[in-house]
Amino acid sequence: MARLLSLNVGMPRDVSWQGRTVHTGIFKYPVDGPRMVRTLNVDGDGQGDLNGHGGEMRAVLVYQRESYDFWRQRLGRDDLEYGQFGENFTVDGLPDDEVHIGDRFRIGDAEFEVSQPRVTCFRVGMRLGEPEMPALLVKHHRPGFYLRVITEGHVQAGDQIVRTRVGRHRLSVAAVDALLYLPDRDTDLLRRAVDIPALSPGWQGSFHDLLDAAESGTPGTAPPTGVEPGGWSGFLPLRVARVVPETPTVTSIYLAAPDNAPLPRSRPGQYLTLRVTGAGDPAPVRSYSLSAAPSDREYRISVKRETRGVVSDYLHAHLRAGAALEVAAPRGDFVLPDDNDATPVILLSAGIGVTPVLAMLHALATSGTAREVWWLHTARSAAEHAFAAEAHRLLDGLANAREHVYYTAPDPAASPDPAASPSPAAGPGRLNHETLAALGLPATATAYLCGPDRFMTAMREALVKVGLEPDRVHSELFGALPAINPGLTRVARADPHPPAGAAGNGPRITFTRSGLTVPWSDEYGSVLEFAEACDVPTRWSCRSGVCHTCQTPALSGTVRYGPEPLEPAAPGTVLVCCARPETDLVLDL
Repeated sequence: MARLLSLNVGMPRDVSWQGRTVHTGIFKYPVDGPRMVRTLNVDGDGQGDLNGHGGEMRAVLVYQRESYDFWRQRLGRDDLEYGQFGENFTVDGLPDDEVHIGDRFRIGDAEFEVSQPRVTCFRVGMRLGEPEMPALLVKHHRPGFYLRVITEGHVQAGDQIVRTRVGRHRLSVAAVDALLYLPDRDTDLLRRAVDIPALSPGWQGSFHDLLDAAESGTPGTAPPTGVEPGGWSGFLPLRVARVVPETPTVTSIYLAAPDNAPLPRSRPGQYLTLRVTGAGDPAPVRSYSLSAAPSDREYRISVKRETRGVVSDYLHAHLRAGAALEVAAPRGDFVLPDDNDATPVILLSAGIGVTPVLAMLHALATSGTAREVWWLHTARSAAEHAFAAEAHRLLDGLANAREHVYYTAPDPAASPDPAASPSPAAGPGRLNHETLAALGLPATATAYLCGPDRFMTAMREALVKVGLEPDRVHSELFGALPAINPGLTRVARADPHPPAGAAGNGPRITFTRSGLTVPWSDEYGSVLEFAEACDVPTRWSCRSGVCHTCQTPALSGTVRYGPEPLEPAAPGTVLVCCARPETDLVLDL
């Protein structure tokens, strides 16, 4: 019969790790005598990162003596002590390939239900001094598992463990762990997994996504900002067909294939990434939204001339028809779905943020949609309001369109450009919660917004306050994505910069969102470590090629992996946590 060998607890604390501070509860140690196990944890225990650990579904972590024996031999370690894998219960028995999700066990006075496998994050590797440990746990089918507390009660080392119920479909912990993290998934197993009520909501959601992808004929996980089918790899020279000023500070650039061959049709809301060789050395890389109707003949981007903007200044001052620009294929997941959705749509923008939502408006106008379309835009004045007439014309052709434009300048009618005319729907004011609340926006709408970061944050909060569901508010972000660095504290963010010390002599790595190109140095173990040395905002969790949190779109270049990820990166992407560059590399990071 299975038995509880050791009861381990530990409160979260700050620890030093690779020159940074991590707040973690991974350090657990055995305690004597009984302890009360409650809904959220064992008395005297706590979790540092509640996004990945702890909570009702992950109250107690279990690991097995048999797995300790395996790792002692596999790693050549004789210093592994109970609690070192971060578990609360070290048990004799209950192997991962025999325990099922949904099984219930009585231990002491308490009853528990198996809710999910362990979440593979970097902390177990940090605790053991084995960075690849998260991947090894999955690879060798020994993750351990979490328990939900069904009945609170006292437990202590030496208690017998009695199974009181077998989980639906009898899917083992090891099988469910492999189903999430390993390739070649069985669709039937995915269907069974989503039909286990005891499985935690987070894993349920992941399996629903995988099942939807498998049943739609696109198995695996889609890249976060993948290139559309029919696009090209790397950068392709496109011909500048014409350059059209829109306002004193905004210019549209029309691009076509050199031989006028058809181009891959973009989706409304996507963007192009340009490598502008004439603007500096190394050639800077920037991304600009497509601003016109999707077309297979030409692309239109619209560029605002920014103060101290090296690329925008070059494009405005030097670009002429007939020139060539190096362009990556259309990409981005901030898109208007190509479906028959009849719900209202809100297109909300500020300044040059109008460009992707203008492309969406073109698509709606082309389809002759009967949907409610709300066009909300803010600019300083008529002189700085790009595409005012174009947007008004498109809206005027829709049956259920509403247009509201706000000019924020003290005298928005004043214009140094006599050709500028205000939108017929324009008036003084600002877009804020009060403005939106007064409009009577439909709560069932889906919103797409683009503009400065602070504007989008404020508008997202305001739209949710007036009744929109948070998952129906979509935004475009060209700057650095919010970092995902679980557990790190006391983080001082700095602007991206070349790493300290002597410059490397390896391939050039371009971080497009950060506007930085630097030569690789073999001093670093991975592209992730190199990005961190440059203060480029990063996203990761396992740091060993398991979780794919670090999966990053690669516009061009090749990498080699070490260690090899357990599941290959999606096409057009790189797992930066275990990748090193083979050639010059351009990353959407």
